[in-house]
Amino acid sequence: MDLTNAQMRDIETLIHPYTNLDAFRETGPVVMERGEGIYVWDTTGKQYIEGLAGLWCTSLGYNERELVDAAMEQFSTLPFTHSFAGKSHERAIELAEMIKEIAPHQASKVLFCGSGSEANDQQIKLVWYYNNALGRTQKKKIISRKRGYHGVTVATASLTALPANQTDFDVPIDRIHHVNCPFSYREAEPGETDDQFTDRLAAELDEFIQREGPDTVAAFIAEPIQGAGGVLIPANGYFPKIQKVLDKYDVYFIADEVICGFGRTGNMFGSQTFDIKPDTISIAKALSSAYLPIGAITVGDDMYQAMLDQSRKIGTFGHGFTYTAHPVCAAVAIKTLEIYKSRDIVGHVRRMAPVFEGRFARLADHPLVGNARAKGLIGAVELVADKATKRSFDPSQKVGITCQLNAENEGLLSRALGGDIVALCPPLIVQEDEIHEIFDRLERALDATEHWVINEGLRGQ
Repeated sequence: MDLTNAQMRDIETLIHPYTNLDAFRETGPVVMERGEGIYVWDTTGKQYIEGLAGLWCTSLGYNERELVDAAMEQFSTLPFTHSFAGKSHERAIELAEMIKEIAPHQASKVLFCGSGSEANDQQIKLVWYYNNALGRTQKKKIISRKRGYHGVTVATASLTALPANQTDFDVPIDRIHHVNCPFSYREAEPGETDDQFTDRLAAELDEFIQREGPDTVAAFIAEPIQGAGGVLIPANGYFPKIQKVLDKYDVYFIADEVICGFGRTGNMFGSQTFDIKPDTISIAKALSSAYLPIGAITVGDDMYQAMLDQSRKIGTFGHGFTYTAHPVCAAVAIKTLEIYKSRDIVGHVRRMAPVFEGRFARLADHPLVGNARAKGLIGAVELVADKATKRSFDPSQKVGITCQLNAENEGLLSRALGGDIVALCPPLIVQEDEIHEIFDRLERALDATEHWVINEGLRGQ
């Protein structure tokens, strides 16, 4: 195919994440040019609905002038200062106060960073630091879950339990372990109720901690809804049962709210939706509606007291980034949180959720769809070769990717995940008529994919 000048320049200069780098040299990129509301346009003038809010993040949509103005005002007054060695600025202070006020646990302090990966990396370091401060030098193991996603640094890619993020990167590192995830469609045994399924997972976690030794297990990390792992929505009652096990063995609970935070599930945080009582949360993405990179973790008072003890002993808290609490990023985040409140974005999500969830439920009848699931304004369909047996397509057939491309042809940006799962996560400002348009386009993409599957004979025997 003929590539444009911009596409050729891109191929010769950029490395693209989550891309088949070899195949990409033939196809080149889709080069985006502008956005407005829930829509984006590429350089050919084609319009798309941004059905995944970028990467689960552009919560207030595109060209939100209040965010642009907040950034420009801060650029014109204090475009940069750092927070090392006791320095500060008003935007960092105000944002930390706002986060503490809405956090789903009793937060004492906030530690800023630049992304969700960095946030979860900080969580690992602080858990180890905390237990060293308490003299519990063996209590260092961290439990994540299969199909969880927590980032791509060396440490957070170890928490992430997805093959593409670990294969040939020499991760996971030691002291990181994985237990089963609460996805009943694939993980429940035949005839097992949700209650029996969650009882079993809690018992398996208890047995794992006992086997490893409770004095060696420091923390458990979980996304309220597992995003990149397939939009896996936990079975009813799962988290309270897991919480009892963690409390029993004094295991710190880290809630990864990077995708679910700030209204996505119909509450300010996914922890509130799924009855999680975390010790700390990781946030990023919708914290600034993704307009500028910023992330953070909350710090409880017990953790803060341990950090004080370590500072007395060592003489400093030896951690931080150049861009920790960057003033322009913080200013945009402040305005983002103000908009969530002033426009009642959580209330809007609750009003739109029945429409969004209802359209997903209708997709369960499609001949390609084995499972359709949604909560709030996040959902996915899982494409299967046989609905009755849940038999998957062979990964080499790339059915999910084909559906994503068919949706793109229809002017809908979605995301194909492992296991032929196609996810949607539109900006939180999406309106009812726009939701219907999203699903109309997705249905046409599913129909085109089904036609292709039949013509290619991909279902086999």
